Amino acid sequence: MAGIPGAAHTGSVRLRTGVALAVTAAVGAGTAVLAAGRYGSGLALKPSAAGPAPEGLVSVRGVGRDRVVVDRSDASARPGVHGLTGRGLHATVGPVLSQDDRTVTRRLLRVDRGTLGAGGFVRVTPQAYAGDPRSARGLDFEDVRVDGELGPMPAWFLPGARPAWVICVHGAGATREQALTVLPALHGFRFPVLVPSYRNDPGAPPSPDGIGHLGDTEWSDLDAAMRYAVDHGARRLVLYGWSTGATMALRALSQSQVRGTVTGLVLDSPVLDWRSTVRASVHTRGLPSVLSPLAERATEGRTGLRAARHAEALDPDLLTVPTLLLHGPDDHFAPYPASRRLADRRPDVVTLHSVPGAPHTAVWNADPDAYEETLRRFLTPLM
Repeated sequence: MAGIPGAAHTGSVRLRTGVALAVTAAVGAGTAVLAAGRYGSGLALKPSAAGPAPEGLVSVRGVGRDRVVVDRSDASARPGVHGLTGRGLHATVGPVLSQDDRTVTRRLLRVDRGTLGAGGFVRVTPQAYAGDPRSARGLDFEDVRVDGELGPMPAWFLPGARPAWVICVHGAGATREQALTVLPALHGFRFPVLVPSYRNDPGAPPSPDGIGHLGDTEWSDLDAAMRYAVDHGARRLVLYGWSTGATMALRALSQSQVRGTVTGLVLDSPVLDWRSTVRASVHTRGLPSVLSPLAERATEGRTGLRAARHAEALDPDLLTVPTLLLHGPDDHFAPYPASRRLADRRPDVVTLHSVPGAPHTAVWNADPDAYEETLRRFLTPLM
């Protein structure tokens, strides 16, 4: 049986509480202020910590051949397809079969890693699949290498018949596995698909300072993947990014030397305001709100990221290709209003698909069929 011991969870709560109390008590002292801001910025910049805080633990009550019973929570009762993760464990669950005030019974689709057993603790995650395209989704692929400015970066390549390639870019705190949800659909549309890694990913070079830059430097690794695709026969490119991967796609559209080959963007839960994301990283971990402006300033200082330069790179007027936004109003990590404003500013090129009840990067999970049909309608003219 694999699980996350309750003691570890209790310890993390005590640590978080201790940090919150220490920060609140010390914000008046100069060195403590700097330390507090640096700590807060690390929640958004450290590769292992970036992304929204994981949702609370639920206990596994029982496991059958094709179903699993877990404690009821907002996350465990969400519709659609999701992952369950624990220590050494990953499983995929489908629709809710039944529920009551205390438990939720879901269809168990597969266990990719470890053993799912009663008495363990799991988290619900948008990462519905684990592994590689073949092991997780039954798709043939090649392991290839993209040479970036910091060194070689591993990538998956799935062949297809069309001259337009799709390049899938995961968000901060995720890995290439984030794209596994949509690869069967893209393969069914007969697109060649490139799924690159980038700096600080497993197997890729670390950034010189060891931290992420919310897309401000990482976009150049996407640029390298774009040039790889063009050098290997792609005549057109569609950039498909999640979270900060969407930020990278927007940067590449405005700055890449091969940007003229880009004919479309798909942006899932895009980070369009890095300051809001830093604030959300602090808030969702239960830390005091007074830490947020300190974390913003520390983020600027550590990365060289400036709000004006970031805003200029993401200027709606620079959108020159059809763009599909997939976002949920309940996303508190990459706030939805920024996507709404972008769609309102550029209705000539932007299509916004809203999915209520979907947290950050969980739009596909909420309703895979509707998501993929939206994707098909958008991509058909770009084929």
